[in-house]
Amino acid sequence: MSFYIGHEAPKLWRRICVETTTEINLLAENWKYILGGLIFQYIHGLGARGVHYLHRPGPTLQDAGYFLLPELGSDNAYISETVFTTIFLSFVLWTFHPFIFKTKKIYTVLIWCRVLAFLVVCQFLRMLTFYSTQLPGPNYHCREGSKLATLPRPDSVLEVLLLNFPRGLLYGCGDLIFSSHMIFSLVFVRTYQKYGTRRFIKQCAWIAVIAQSFLIVASRKTLHCRRCCGMVHC
Repeated sequence: MSFYIGHEAPKLWRRICVETTTEINLLAENWKYILGGLIFQYIHGLGARGVHYLHRPGPTLQDAGYFLLPELGSDNAYISETVFTTIFLSFVLWTFHPFIFKTKKIYTVLIWCRVLAFLVVCQFLRMLTFYSTQLPGPNYHCREGSKLATLPRPDSVLEVLLLNFPRGLLYGCGDLIFSSHMIFSLVFVRTYQKYGTRRFIKQCAWIAVIAQSFLIVASRKTLHCRRCCGMVHC
């Protein structure tokens, strides 16, 4: 066993070095797209934070999903977040698998260029939607009587720019017309559907997305069916 490990270790190290060199060259050519996509992630977070200042709690709008699915509530809200986190982290790790495994079908930099471009378009449309149509949030922390439903006037610009991370991202209100979680989940899973090689993982990924869609409604994190860049979530 020790001989096998000692024999394979240099091969793995060479593979990592070769892949790193290739990816660095690709990053040198495409760093503007990567940086722009990452900056827009912050802009999207800033937009969601800003609409929270405009949010005013009110009666929960009627939705067929609310009649069909019981509410998770604050005690079980972690279930939805756990499924999303699993999808998110699994995809991120997969995009770096060429550094370790021999199977080569993707370049990490190019995959993230395409993923971030798609996210930017969808998030831009999402921001247009929740700023043009402001509805009372159905989530438990956005309802009348909750201290988190409205934000007090900020004391400084820095308070807004820092997004009150991570609490400001977890307890946002007013940006729930369609789900940011589903944007990420669908973009990630459809990317793996196109570039991934494991059929079983593809099937599990789609099952996780379907479960995520139901959990989002059960968490009262969305209100209506919306179309985003060819993706539909109810």
